[in-house]
Amino acid sequence: MAAVGAAPLLPASLPTVARAATSDRSGFTLVRDGAAVDLFVDAADDAAVIRAAGDLQADVERVSGLRPELRHTLPERAARLVLVGTIGASPVVDRLVAEGRLDVSRVKGRWEASVTQVVDRPAPGVDRALVIAGSDRRGTVYGIYDTSERIGVSPWYWWADVPVVRRDTMTVPAATSTRLEPSVRYRGIFINDEQNLTTWSHRTREPDKNIGPETYQRIFELLLRLKANYLWPAMHPYSDFFNKYRENPELADRYGIVVGSSHPEALLRNGVHEWAPWAEEHRGADGSLPLYDYTVNPGVISGYWRARARQNAAYDSSWTLGMRGLHDSALETRHATTIPEKVAVMNDIIADQRRILAEEVGAAAQPQIFIPYKEVLELYNAGVQVPDDVTLIWPDDNHGNMRQLPTEAERRRPGGNGIYYHLSYWGRPKSYLWLDTTQLAKVWQELRRVYEHGADRMWIFNVGDIKSIETGLSFSMDMSWDVDRWGADDVEDFLAEWAGRQFGHRHGREIAAIRTEYYRLAAELRPEFIDRGLLSVIHHGDEAGRRMGAYDRLLERVRALGAKLPEAYRDAFYELVEYPVHGAYLMNLKYYWADRNALAVRQGRGAGTNRFADLAEAAHAEEAAITKRYNTEVAGGKWDGIVNPYPSQIPKAPGRPSVTRVARRDTSGLGVVTEGNETGVDRALSFSSYTRDRRFVDVFNTGFLAMDWAAEPSQPWVRLSEAGGSFTEQTRVWVEIDWARVPEGTHDATVTVTGAGQRVEVPLRVRNDGERGRRRVRGFVEAHGYVSVDAVHADRRVARGGCHWRTVRGLGRRTGAVEAVPSTAVPVTADFATRAAELRYRVRFVTTGTFPVTVFRLPSLDERGHRRLALALDDQPATVLSGQAIATGNRGDAWARNVEEGVEKLTATVSVTEPGEHVLRLFMADPAIAVDQIVIDTGGLPRTYLAPPESYHPLFHPDPVSVESLDAPDQ
Repeated sequence: MAAVGAAPLLPASLPTVARAATSDRSGFTLVRDGAAVDLFVDAADDAAVIRAAGDLQADVERVSGLRPELRHTLPERAARLVLVGTIGASPVVDRLVAEGRLDVSRVKGRWEASVTQVVDRPAPGVDRALVIAGSDRRGTVYGIYDTSERIGVSPWYWWADVPVVRRDTMTVPAATSTRLEPSVRYRGIFINDEQNLTTWSHRTREPDKNIGPETYQRIFELLLRLKANYLWPAMHPYSDFFNKYRENPELADRYGIVVGSSHPEALLRNGVHEWAPWAEEHRGADGSLPLYDYTVNPGVISGYWRARARQNAAYDSSWTLGMRGLHDSALETRHATTIPEKVAVMNDIIADQRRILAEEVGAAAQPQIFIPYKEVLELYNAGVQVPDDVTLIWPDDNHGNMRQLPTEAERRRPGGNGIYYHLSYWGRPKSYLWLDTTQLAKVWQELRRVYEHGADRMWIFNVGDIKSIETGLSFSMDMSWDVDRWGADDVEDFLAEWAGRQFGHRHGREIAAIRTEYYRLAAELRPEFIDRGLLSVIHHGDEAGRRMGAYDRLLERVRALGAKLPEAYRDAFYELVEYPVHGAYLMNLKYYWADRNALAVRQGRGAGTNRFADLAEAAHAEEAAITKRYNTEVAGGKWDGIVNPYPSQIPKAPGRPSVTRVARRDTSGLGVVTEGNETGVDRALSFSSYTRDRRFVDVFNTGFLAMDWAAEPSQPWVRLSEAGGSFTEQTRVWVEIDWARVPEGTHDATVTVTGAGQRVEVPLRVRNDGERGRRRVRGFVEAHGYVSVDAVHADRRVARGGCHWRTVRGLGRRTGAVEAVPSTAVPVTADFATRAAELRYRVRFVTTGTFPVTVFRLPSLDERGHRRLALALDDQPATVLSGQAIATGNRGDAWARNVEEGVEKLTATVSVTEPGEHVLRLFMADPAIAVDQIVIDTGGLPRTYLAPPESYHPLFHPDPVSVESLDAPDQ
């Protein structure tokens, strides 16, 4: 079986080549008839290239069971040969270039570029060679790993146990492929908040260390296979600092990885571990320990930095300038209390560090970076002078929203601009460290935006423990290499392609759909952010229960697909698909049952109260069980300690929610509560012929002895999911309307529930506008006291001034969101109807008045600008809505609410003077604003976490009940 069709993540110029592999019969054969083609790399080539060639040797063996010979001299005779070399470092490659037989016109002199080409008679005695030639050492390395991916070795073969399919015959395409320069020069990760990684490393890799060279070797290899080149190493107290073991920087250099350090680690110094012993050795004349405060001890601190610069001068390093406090704390300046004074101190610090680098490292001290993170951003904006050849690394708000982007002047700086972006985070207002929960469409939106603003020199992603961020990291690295590869409409295509390479192309689309829904649910509420009472269990068909219904169906899809996979794929599937979905499901489920338990206490339920308590605790126990399986059973216990929602030294995921049990009462009694009511039945169940709703009635026992019950509607067109029976605890009855039988107009009806000698009448309010009314409507229809609109469902989009609204699929809480683009556009502040890009929504109102309109904006920031849009009804004057533009870093404020909920709710009012059809208009004010949903409260909207189900629309939402009546668990 030939290794064709297993296309890797390649830049935009290569998928055609990869697809051609399935039909190209003139491919280059690497293994056939029990023999593997030898590999050649010149001994004079870079050590990183020679080492990577050894990985290709191992990869061929992984696929075929045959280990090719890795040669450093050309064979005297060979029918085929894989010839690897770097331009300028490989005499054979240079000769082929000079003879015009190897086309490097788009590669030579470029950054990390490569060409793979079949060359006939490349050397005396060699008939044909697959030549992998790079513009520099990493270019060659990436060319090598491209070949590994083409033969079916995933970058995640070790880190996620993706199996390698065995093949007796192995052929790669013969067509020339060229990997051009990456979109971003330095692409890498920050291993951070890494307690689980440390625990795992200590238990399984290096019992005498807490992340040492053996672990870093695996990390370096993964980075290179993902086409990354840069690392900020682990830095917390429970990890060994990177330079503790001299093998670490030596290995990084041998692999070709550039090692830098994070924002609190100036000049590669790990303050958590290294400052205390340095201070001990440099006590003051009075015996006192020096403070890590440049206004107090500049000489001691300067010497501390200089020692590391001298020690690591020979390695390929990145040098972080500036200063923060020890262990990710704020800058300490005892003798500089005002902002201008602190700015002056920071300027002195940078000048000192530059002098150290010039003296100890010289011209090789590149790149140098400055990271205006948290309080340092305020100082930078107040006047810190960063030399023009230093790269500015712009941080996000730790939740995936860039705080500010470079101005035109900053874009012109020769040092360029980069970003520090979180896929995992410990800190305010809440941490998310357990699972990969940031929507890829959100990552795409922000990375696209930063690239358009010229931040293309360095992208660093905080990935926590690495494990669980596999999908997000793969996508981020792919964007880093070729930012144009994926567009607003096809982020899910990335998922399909990526999953197809891990599990087989026939499963790629289903896994992509599963991951897309998983990310959507996390966009509603990250599983790490769940808490008591956030989601309503009484409104909108049981908001929390409908969400659990979505999770339940998602988990069913996961299990169905997992059952189809061969046994060899089960570990990888568990790590990459099943555990994240199942874990998120159970984290939500235990809090759902806990909320139902608390409500049951208020409602006076008997046995059912304890039932909900049991279900909540069972969900928590099952969550612990699946985590134990990950750590002790998957891959034979290989990942012991790598996944833990409740680590001891860093923020934990929500744990076991408290529940209440009631004492047994040997009685029975009837209790009834209806949708929209916390207790009782006062709020009538509302039904509309447009939305064709289902509403629930909870019938329960106030005691513990079994009882009989019955329910009877007052009208024949009222349907019940069940009409009676016997129970000990409770049941949920769904009420629907037979719209073909109900007369037109507004009607009152009842459902009478009896049991245990008691009788309760449930009121219903039914409005039927008839089938003709449904057909006549052209827009969204008001019902139940509100209009709810998915923002992507605009009836018309109007482009103006070179700007427009585009759909970003998979972004936000629904199927997608609309974004005002281009992100570099000039803001519009007046004359919106003639100057601003516009979205128009037809809305049919049945009532009149002045109504609040809430626009659900997806958070984005601009700390030197604004986050605005405008809203109008018909031809009325537009109202400007101003969103939060600054990340304050405080718990409980507007920014905190926005990032916790994943939306910002901006509210204006519109006046409806006549019932009937109107046009709601949404205008761009500032670019890169994304809108998810729009809700108009016409007098009946309850307060809930999520927006209500989308209203009826004849085109976009013609049958709401089939989509929105997601059954909550019926306990």
